[in-house]
Amino acid sequence: MNALLRKRKSLLGKMEKCSDFLRGSITCVCSTCNRATCICRSPSARKAYRLTYKDSQGRSRTLYVSREQLPAVRRKVVNYGKMRELTEQLLETNIAIFKQLAKRQSPS
Repeated sequence: MNALLRKRKSLLGKMEKCSDFLRGSITCVCSTCNRATCICRSPSARKAYRLTYKDSQGRSRTLYVSREQLPAVRRKVVNYGKMRELTEQLLETNIAIFKQLAKRQSPS
């Protein structure tokens, strides 16, 4: 039981470290104009980054991400994945704690 409580405390500590997170995915979109001789036709043309996510009504939303924001947004998206994994581990730990408490309290 003590080991499970320590594990829960450890998981909560890890969750605190990655609490700055965003749900969604980052995509890179290359935009071009309609002029045949424009520089945007080159392979290294304007790249725009976007964060796509689902809102509370389940609709897809897209936000522009500047190049300056890109590293931070990528880190936040990675943190979301870590947070989901830690949440699942925490749920499993809480279930194990609940089972042990139920065993102790049930009349034998």
